[in-house]
Amino acid sequence: MTTVRHALRALNFGSSVAEFDQQLETYFVETQPFLDLIEDRRDIIAGDKGTGKTAIFKVLHKRYASIPSLRGTIVVPAFNLSGDPVFQSLASKGELQEGEYIRFWKAYVLSIVGNWVLRTNRYRPRSKLHALDILLRGLDLRSDADGIKPIFERVLARINRLFAWKSLEFGIEIRETGFSFVPKVELAAADEGEITVSVDKCLLLLDECLNEIGKSVWVALDRLDEAFQGYPDTEIPALKALLRTYLDLSEFSRIRMKLFIRRDLFARVVKGGFVNLTHINARKIELKWDEDDLKTMLCRRVRENDAFCEKLGVKISDDDSSIFTRLFPAQVDQGTRKPITWLWMMGRISDGNGIKPPRNLIDLVSFAREAQLRREDRAPRELTQKSELIESESLRLALAQLSETRVTDTLLAEAKNEVPLIEKFRRGKAEHSQDSLAKLMGVKRENVLEKIKPLLHLGFLGEVGSNYKVPILYRSGLEITQGKAAGVSGVSETDPESDDD
Repeated sequence: MTTVRHALRALNFGSSVAEFDQQLETYFVETQPFLDLIEDRRDIIAGDKGTGKTAIFKVLHKRYASIPSLRGTIVVPAFNLSGDPVFQSLASKGELQEGEYIRFWKAYVLSIVGNWVLRTNRYRPRSKLHALDILLRGLDLRSDADGIKPIFERVLARINRLFAWKSLEFGIEIRETGFSFVPKVELAAADEGEITVSVDKCLLLLDECLNEIGKSVWVALDRLDEAFQGYPDTEIPALKALLRTYLDLSEFSRIRMKLFIRRDLFARVVKGGFVNLTHINARKIELKWDEDDLKTMLCRRVRENDAFCEKLGVKISDDDSSIFTRLFPAQVDQGTRKPITWLWMMGRISDGNGIKPPRNLIDLVSFAREAQLRREDRAPRELTQKSELIESESLRLALAQLSETRVTDTLLAEAKNEVPLIEKFRRGKAEHSQDSLAKLMGVKRENVLEKIKPLLHLGFLGEVGSNYKVPILYRSGLEITQGKAAGVSGVSETDPESDDD
């Protein structure tokens, strides 16, 4: 006898965290942002936590050599793919002037790309690549080591002396019209000033070297939200300088930066004005998943489980809706006005801004599978064509677990200064008016809208008619119950994701 328990044990939805998902590439959905990226129409991928920024980078990094449009393009990660994101060492240097941060980022790009070029290509004496070798040695940025950490540490060690020349038997002189070799170059004494090299001319030489070998390089930066964690005074000026560096590098045909950044972090970086922001926005795309993409992603993950599909008689050719209805009940809550299960899920993985991160869906169904396995351990069921593999009660338990997890690892982790304000909602009601919010937060009614701006931005509150609601996603984790707070009168406009009958 085949049991539901046996079938569920053969099912793996994969990890909701791209860094830990070994099978990500097999069920990756090529959404429009990914296609825009590989066609070089976009350089900056912005999205909320869990919307798939790292997934896009991982697939790009693994596939680029086989993508026709990227023939001749090399994707070089400029960050640690796991572990320490390395940039915290820069933050520990203390706050620098924006110009020095820009010089750092340019030196870092020059070092990463330049050392890759020299490590992977042979070159003749007095060639452009030979000049690049001399240049990097003269700037003390040459490294034969594989990996970014030695290069990063070498650049970091020269903070405040970047692009200052060290003693060499011979050097190079870079002009707009080309370069020439020159006799031995010595650094002058510190009080006489140092001999410096133009950073833009250095990058021009690098661009010419890439042109000579027929390659373009995309320097990719992800995990920027972790880069300066714990150093708020450094984070904004360093990342603002990174965006300015991105703009400056656009003049070089063979060097491109690809940035993967959290939407809220990007907003903080450009807040208060940013010169040429329109140029950046023209090459930026925000990750937003529609419901069809989410269902496609989920069902692709199911199809990768051969043993599970065989036990259930699921065929690769079966459409997504057929696969979904084989796994889940028609409704979680019974009633003619209750949503079907898919809409129930969509309403519960969504934040107050309507953002539905794939991570939330994957975690919800994974938690439901685990809850169902516990139920099957207590009362095993035979697997039949009519079996509800994952029952309604398991989905409810999964929602509670998802809520507690997201409150901890996303909402409160990202809220920072707003945590005390969010805690005021704990054990309260879900729906508020401006009057009830004024009372809850201890402010005047006319100050409510300004006070809740960060909560709206975080997606902790969503506007429903003239009132505000905490989304279902965060309710259980904060012990918030359905209904209106004291003093909230009238009938709200229809909330399509409400628990109400």
